[in-house]
Amino acid sequence: MCNYPRSHIEDTEDDYDIDDLTDDMGDMNHEREMMVTNSEDGEYGQSNDKIPDTSAVDATKGKEIQGIPWEKLAITREKYRQARIEQYKNYENIPNSGEAAAKLRNLVWATSKHDVYLLSHFSVHHWSALTGVDTEVINIEGHVIPREKHPGSILDGVYQTLVSTLAVKDNLLVAGGFQGELICKHLDREGISFCCRTTFDDNAITNAVDIFDTSSGAVHFMVSSNDSSVRDYDMETFQLCKHFQFDWPVNHTSLSPDGKLVVVVGDNLDGLLIDANSGKTLHSMRGHHDYSFTSAWSPDGRTFATGNQDKTCRIWDARNLSEAVHVLKGNLGAIRSIRFTSDGRFLSMAEAADFVHIFDVQSDYNKRQELDFFGEISGMSFSPDTDALYVGVWDRTYASLLQFSRLYNN
Repeated sequence: MCNYPRSHIEDTEDDYDIDDLTDDMGDMNHEREMMVTNSEDGEYGQSNDKIPDTSAVDATKGKEIQGIPWEKLAITREKYRQARIEQYKNYENIPNSGEAAAKLRNLVWATSKHDVYLLSHFSVHHWSALTGVDTEVINIEGHVIPREKHPGSILDGVYQTLVSTLAVKDNLLVAGGFQGELICKHLDREGISFCCRTTFDDNAITNAVDIFDTSSGAVHFMVSSNDSSVRDYDMETFQLCKHFQFDWPVNHTSLSPDGKLVVVVGDNLDGLLIDANSGKTLHSMRGHHDYSFTSAWSPDGRTFATGNQDKTCRIWDARNLSEAVHVLKGNLGAIRSIRFTSDGRFLSMAEAADFVHIFDVQSDYNKRQELDFFGEISGMSFSPDTDALYVGVWDRTYASLLQFSRLYNN
């Protein structure tokens, strides 16, 4: 995978980096272009044929997948892992809900098994797994001015946007900011198409964006915000179509495959299932012990998942929401990202740092593969064809993008 510099967003948060535990790692110089990892006992093994620095074969022979020189350090990987689990501080709004800080990040998106978009150092980048080439798509460090004119767009542009979330689908990219900014770009056009501020509320963080197709074939995107709102925009005209208000900050929303229902989670113990057209609350989901940060629908249209600061991902059946049908537990911190594969076969859940868990849905979530590395997780994304899983890792020394390829049992 590619190594990337630590993003500016990291400087706004209290991160727990690898070199926080031992200064021995802090000054190591790493110039590798690609990093690839591997796991032999699960459905997803890492591979990259282009510029591998650590190949799947190397990893199975014992080579450190992240390039951490444990042999030169005064601590072994095993002892550091144990210390990391014991010392990692998980942010909690409700005391003792999970005993271990969730960040709101969805900053890695795969549009194919070869194409990934991610945030890196004031810029949105595209990385090609085929060529190993990293291309800047949007530079947001300075002044961003839209080239197209749409009602509601800030024609003077926005300045030094701190990106809090990202979504990419087909040729459409939407980046959300800490001050309620929205920056929209058609990837097949020059320049920025639209930019605005959803709110001037003091608590304006854009927590999540989801791009989706409506039943009529139009492309929309849904925005979840800290001002307790969910907004639905038409991607062609960039006009606000719906605006639902809630009693607490909304951290994430997920639209059901048929477009009729929306899961809403945020700074509340209970999640909500609402009508996508009216915003009317249909059900509440009770069971989590803290605030939730992520959600996802299964392609089957019946089940969905919610991830929480209590270190659990809960699976719900929309036909009976009296209680969760499964409770999936993490190791270290809050569950802040959840993804189903497009075929519904697998569910992946990312903790705040170090661990991504992949569950076999067909086994009733009993089979699990654990991806174990070190660093804060900036996001993860399955490719649409399910052949690849990308995981972003942010760390002062070992920031990188990990690519995992699906292994098929013949």
